[in-house]
Amino acid sequence: MAHESDTKTKKGPVELATFYTGEVYCGMDILNVQEINKLSEITPVPQAPDYVRGILNLRGQIITLIDLGKKVGISSTELSDTSSNIIVDSRGEQIGFLVERIGDVIQADWNDVEPPPANMGGVQGKFFKGVLKTEGILICILDVEEVLK
Repeated sequence: MAHESDTKTKKGPVELATFYTGEVYCGMDILNVQEINKLSEITPVPQAPDYVRGILNLRGQIITLIDLGKKVGISSTELSDTSSNIIVDSRGEQIGFLVERIGDVIQADWNDVEPPPANMGGVQGKFFKGVLKTEGILICILDVEEVLK
C-alpha cells in the first residue's frame, strides 16, 4: 500500500490542521491549507459527481466545494453554524473541502503516524496517509492528493 511507505518517508515534526467530518476526527498537514472560512453561498452544479456540493465565489475566484464526508465514505456533511470550508491548493487549483467543524492545530511527528488500519469503520482507507494516536484520541490524517484524484 502506497500510504505505508508515504508515512515512513516523511520524518520530523508536522503541524496538523484538525477538523471533524461526521464523527471522524481528521487532520491534514497545515502546509496543504491555504485558508479556512465559514460557509458562503454555494451554487449547485448540475450533473456533477454526488460528492461535489457546488461552487462558491471566494473574492472573485470560483472554488469547487467537495463534501469531504461523502467523498471519503463517511456521510454527507450536515450544514450548520459550525460548518466550514478548508481551502487547499492542488496543482495550482484551489479546492474547498466542506467539513462539519474545525478543530485545533496539533503539533505531531511523522514518526508517530501509523499506517491506516485495514477497516476504518467503513471509511475508505485509501484517502488517509495514516492515523495518529494522541491522548486517547485517534486522528485520521487525510491524503489531500488522493482525495482530489
